[in-house]
Amino acid sequence: MNAPTSRRALVTGASGGLGRAIALQLARDGHHVIAHANSRLEAAQALADDIRAAGGSAEAVAFDVTDGAASAA
Repeated sequence: MNAPTSRRALVTGASGGLGRAIALQLARDGHHVIAHANSRLEAAQALADDIRAAGGSAEAVAFDVTDGAASAA
């Protein structure tokens, strides 16, 4: 993975297959990845762990994107 930069990418649905693939590519491109899950936080956390283990920068979050208050936090 490239050295982390100040660029951040929120990947909604990162706990699924397509979102995971997108998050991994963004991490390879040097972005700090915020891996989003609605209800499968453990899958998003595993993805963030994989990205960090490969030398990237990532964190996992879980919230309902249709909930305005949760999305604002």
